[in-house]
Amino acid sequence: MRPGFEYFLSCGNEEMEGERYIRTPEMVNELMKHQQNLSKKGLNIVFKRWDQLRVTDNPEVVVFFAPPDVLSGLFTLANFDQVEPNGTFTPFGAGCGSIVHYPYMEIQAERPRAVIGMFDPSARPCVSGHLLSFAVPMKKFEKMVGYMEESFLITETWTKVRRRIDR
Repeated sequence: MRPGFEYFLSCGNEEMEGERYIRTPEMVNELMKHQQNLSKKGLNIVFKRWDQLRVTDNPEVVVFFAPPDVLSGLFTLANFDQVEPNGTFTPFGAGCGSIVHYPYMEIQAERPRAVIGMFDPSARPCVSGHLLSFAVPMKKFEKMVGYMEESFLITETWTKVRRRIDR
């Protein structure tokens, strides 16, 4: 953790105005004890739009920026093969944490979860006001795609939602 970070995230001090996302510097320090570091495979993470992927690319995480109706479909499909109610989760953190840190941590999980995010007020101006993020490890996304034809996506219920999406 960089020096003074606890003041940046909390109410600050005499030298720095804080973001006021966590009540006290002590609480920030406690929160940071629960953070896991990503293992580094290289120096960079490459982001590509889906339509720009090549056959030789091997994406590890899929990230969507989606409005509520699309997000509801992704969320429901991510939980289609789950008996535990937290197959998708929304951890507290920076916008980049919700599309990079947490989804990459899930790659190693026995039962990887999807991550809903972009709630960070500092990151919100970087995306359209009606969008949130949904990030999922590729191995989970591949399973989701495999379930599409037997899931709620073939029901009249989803047809009603889809009409709104298609407008």
